[in-house]
Amino acid sequence: MGAEEHDWERFFDQHAPGYMDNVFTKNTLVEVDFLLELLPIEPGQHILDMGCGAGRHSVELARRGYQVTGVDISAGMLSQAAAAAGQAGVSVTWIKADATRYQAGQRFDAAICLCEGAFSLLTLADDPLEHDLAILGNIQAALKPGSGFLMTALNGLRKIREYNQEDVASGVFDPLTTSDLFTMEEGEVSVMVRERGYVPSELALLCRMAGFEVHHIWGGTAGNWGRRPVELDEIELMVLARRI
Repeated sequence: MGAEEHDWERFFDQHAPGYMDNVFTKNTLVEVDFLLELLPIEPGQHILDMGCGAGRHSVELARRGYQVTGVDISAGMLSQAAAAAGQAGVSVTWIKADATRYQAGQRFDAAICLCEGAFSLLTLADDPLEHDLAILGNIQAALKPGSGFLMTALNGLRKIREYNQEDVASGVFDPLTTSDLFTMEEGEVSVMVRERGYVPSELALLCRMAGFEVHHIWGGTAGNWGRRPVELDEIELMVLARRI
């Protein structure tokens, strides 16, 4: 892989101090309430938070008595997460690792991968299929058989409706992978990256390939989680699955 391998890491390291200012971070308590309704786990059990970012879900889960391991590629984001855990007076295991390469040292009772902390985020060097399949495979390998898994992914239906043939011709949108190309800027850091979107049937198939039984695919845009149909123009899909 080339130098662009770590472009998302560079961006998030720079973005980390202001990450919690994003509007989509403001519903943590309601989101954790919802995910605990869906995942059959009890306080004291172990949860993997893949792509944990600044740790907002990890810290809240730890506050409620769960043993949480948060994994993220960005040292800057993990620093913010550790500070949040300290402020909350809870203990979380933080691991700096690329989600496509992470190998768990234990088996977990449940896993979450939310708000594009890893899944759907591509560098220019990443294979759009192998990247996300590797993340799902690593999560599956980290779970005990029968364990629950909740994830969100970018909605490819929205991307298809957003772009036109001129965007395809210019390389901004790739209809073969439902991914778009753009520049992320934060301070002095400017990186060119891609985001992969999924149609629901494709996302279900990818999860099945990785060893999950998919129970539901719902609309999953941050701030509007619920057991509800997917809306065409919303940002994210939500998948509730179980490790086979």
